[in-house]
Amino acid sequence: MNKINQLFSQRQDRKLLSLYFCAGAPTLNGTADVIRTLERRGIDMIEVGIPFSDPMADGPVIQDAATTALKNGMTLQTLFDQLKAIKDEVRIPLVLMGYLNPIMQMGIERFCQQCVESGVSGMIIPDLPFKDYMDEVKPVADRYDLRVIMLITPETSEERIRFIDDHTDGFIYMVSSAAITGAQKSFDEQKQEYFRRINAMHLRNPRMIGFGISNKQTLESAQANAAGAIIGSKFVTLLSEEGSADGALDRLFKALSE
Repeated sequence: MNKINQLFSQRQDRKLLSLYFCAGAPTLNGTADVIRTLERRGIDMIEVGIPFSDPMADGPVIQDAATTALKNGMTLQTLFDQLKAIKDEVRIPLVLMGYLNPIMQMGIERFCQQCVESGVSGMIIPDLPFKDYMDEVKPVADRYDLRVIMLITPETSEERIRFIDDHTDGFIYMVSSAAITGAQKSFDEQKQEYFRRINAMHLRNPRMIGFGISNKQTLESAQANAAGAIIGSKFVTLLSEEGSADGALDRLFKALSE
């Protein structure tokens, strides 16, 4: 069974926590250490960012991390090589998050093959048009038992959400707002209403809520309205400041308890 499906089938109502970091930042060769540390300290799933020069959905924190990673020499092939070296050690799901351009330059067939060889369970491609997903990406990903995770936002129509739910597997990435990524202090009533609206749809796929989660209030709100939460910008900031995943996690867990 794909590790993503296995995670959600075994969680037994326990709320999950997934963290995002950008491969190659703050150091080129730190990817393996970050992954090992996150797994050791109880993180349920890891999103590994593929750095790209024009990350349109990302705020300044993740943009800066991508710039650092590219300057450090991180490439998609380098990332795969680093992941292959630790494939047999990692038990939790790894999801690659990146934009379409570098993936298509490699070729979707080769990309999926490398994902399997590297222990990757799925991918999130924010700028992948749904028609291209259905026609070109999904058939290949299905052949390699990889999950392509789709995002929904407060502006996504109910018809589109149900279509996504019917044609994807693993989980749905529920973006907390239509804005770019970045930490928020709280989720306002408008976002709470969005959460309630999606809850009332009783979707087939589990959902994870991301974008803006950085403290106890936003974490608890996300976990109350989904299978779990995804934290990106807050962890990326702390990782950059601390230089070590352990130090970043110490500060993150403190922030999430206050």
